[in-house]
Amino acid sequence: MPGDEATDYDAFFGPFYFEPYARELVARMDEGQQGEVLELGAGTGRVTAQIRKRIPAGSRLVASDIDAGMLAFAEKKLAQLDIEWRIIDACELPFEANTFQTIVCGFGYMFVPDKEKAFSEAYRVLRPGGQLLFTTWDKLENNPASFIARTIAEQYLTHPVPASYDTATSMSDAAEIETRLQGAGFRKITIERLAVESGPTTAREAARVLSKSGIYPEVLEQNPDCVPDIESRVHAALAARFGESPMVAPASALISQAWK
Repeated sequence: MPGDEATDYDAFFGPFYFEPYARELVARMDEGQQGEVLELGAGTGRVTAQIRKRIPAGSRLVASDIDAGMLAFAEKKLAQLDIEWRIIDACELPFEANTFQTIVCGFGYMFVPDKEKAFSEAYRVLRPGGQLLFTTWDKLENNPASFIARTIAEQYLTHPVPASYDTATSMSDAAEIETRLQGAGFRKITIERLAVESGPTTAREAARVLSKSGIYPEVLEQNPDCVPDIESRVHAALAARFGESPMVAPASALISQAWK
């Protein structure tokens, strides 16, 4: 993701969706964690900053992402912190076995093409007793602000939305996550569905961003002239349900923890 896109992405989605879950995720790191920490899918660094605050000064933190643009944005934003930045594929971790005490991933595993391999790699590089913890999105209908924007946009399309647009919510089944983790070797596993309140914004700003996210490429391809109408309708719907300003909306995600 280019730097300007990463900036815009972080400006809205960072405080609205990611920051509340970053705090919740990192709060579940094992107490007294002293070993090395690996973060996968660091994105714009929301979870990264929380991890750095949580672990002792001097403890090694490797923050990684497969997207060089995202990683560059996060590195620049958090340049004052003691963090090792690396471009890493979650399916091919460039580390020896039993290296890390903790692996953290905020909303990243949904986009990994081979999840079984990624979990096996996480298991391999964790130390015995080490902890893997990560967030994945719940069903879209349980995240109503995004659901409203998607539902309205779909009404303007002439063809079905490709399944690839559902990737972000493709890991909302706790039983399926548990099965995959067990297949990688993990035995102690806990998964919770956690509802939070989004960070504050305005209905107008949420409509501007959400109407140009998700299935927006399909809108541009199939019916580009409808973009202003979609944004206007999304704005009205969000304001009616959540208020104009400040606007907060419920969000829902799964927090999974597994120990080696």
